Amino acid sequence: MPRSVTPKKPWYRRKSRTVPLGVLSAGLVGAIIWVSTPWPAAMVIRALFELDAKRTVTEMEAFAPTADSLQSQLDVPYGDGGSDTTFDLYSPAGTTEPLPTVVWIHGGAWISGGKQNVDPYVQILAAEGFTTVAVNYTVAPEATYPTALTQLNDALAHLTEHAAEYNIDPNRIILAGDSAGAQLASQLATMSTNPAYAELVGITPALAQDQLAGMVLNCGIYDVSGIPNAPGLGGYGFRIALWAYQGDKDWSDTPAGQEMSTLDSVTADFPQTWISGGNDDPLTANQSQPFAEKLQGLGVPVTTVFYPEDHEPALQHEYQFKLEGTDAQNALASTIDFLKSVTSSD
Repeated sequence: MPRSVTPKKPWYRRKSRTVPLGVLSAGLVGAIIWVSTPWPAAMVIRALFELDAKRTVTEMEAFAPTADSLQSQLDVPYGDGGSDTTFDLYSPAGTTEPLPTVVWIHGGAWISGGKQNVDPYVQILAAEGFTTVAVNYTVAPEATYPTALTQLNDALAHLTEHAAEYNIDPNRIILAGDSAGAQLASQLATMSTNPAYAELVGITPALAQDQLAGMVLNCGIYDVSGIPNAPGLGGYGFRIALWAYQGDKDWSDTPAGQEMSTLDSVTADFPQTWISGGNDDPLTANQSQPFAEKLQGLGVPVTTVFYPEDHEPALQHEYQFKLEGTDAQNALASTIDFLKSVTSSD
């Protein structure tokens, strides 16, 4: 005798699984938070940046000089902001006299990073006969513009005031930076060489024009005007970072947004500059090359290290720190040559 089979209800009559109201509410709140504050997206970007930074630091450490070849002062405070306002300082072992000094500002899209990310690189530079300083500052969203710029200016004031203690020659200082750090370095230098810009920013520069011997700028940002329309994930990431950094979703229309574009404010008094970017880094064609051309047009001596579009291997953002590569090693050698040329006492 055939079994009786209960027919399945059509899908439109089946009992649906309801989502608890609490889950719906939490999801709605999460969505609102995601679009009303830069914090969630900024934290995701920070986590990704920090993973890559750890890998890069490990690669650089293999090329760093031995510890006994350098003398160091670590986690030295320059302000009252805790670890955010500290620096690491290196010079060749046995140094007792002032040396030309490289002050390096780390990158991280203004929302991540720390001095530890560039410590191995500045150790390499110190071994070549320099005092080198890796500086911390408070990143966004924890602090907004111009906190980082003000802190870095304070760091420069501290370093020059204590120059003898730190084996720093206060009249032979090179400002250096990578990515967002290059942008910040360019602002500090523009403040020192363009009084109108310093007045616009509202910060009295810690360094006089004649104290700056040069600039080293890796993969920086010098004109933020195009970022609101930049395509792809890269453009989205920059917009989130600048929202977090400026504290305003419509940052491009604020005075602070305009101040970040140093391309508009550099003068013929800007220091001699070494500048580079990889051929697979969109910031090279849109930022580094136009900035180099602007400086050259003003008569500023500029050393450029750029590559043709078809260069192999393709060199990505901050390729200079990937020291296992020949191009990074060549860029390092060129950087050292530049530093020696602009600080030579001859």
